Amino acid sequence: MNGIYGNGVALSEKVLDYLWGRQSVSLNNVANVDTPGFKSQYVTFEEEMGRRLSEASSLKKTPKKAVSEAIRASQSKLNTTWQESSRLDGNNVDMDQEQVEIVRTAYQYQYVLNSITNDINRLRSAAKTF
Repeated sequence: MNGIYGNGVALSEKVLDYLWGRQSVSLNNVANVDTPGFKSQYVTFEEEMGRRLSEASSLKKTPKKAVSEAIRASQSKLNTTWQESSRLDGNNVDMDQEQVEIVRTAYQYQYVLNSITNDINRLRSAAKTF
């Protein structure tokens, strides 16, 4: 899809994949709220993707291809929160924080999805004029 739509849609697709993973991890944390000793997890991807895109855009030759490769090569990172728990069973899942994260991720997902839809609708509208 990268050839027709450019790097914007490819980047949006990658971000949607990451947000889906983040949502899955948050839901797993909620599902394990009563599991003794369970440590909450979270997903990060923004820092690595930003670093890779900055490096790719600074290249002199074929920046579009370099950016495309940077998007494909970026990876999310699964982190575990090892901090002490205030609960006696060792579980450190904070339900309030998890609920906020689930809602925030859902809004981010919807925003990126609407962005892709708008891009495709603009292209479809432009193609109708030919």
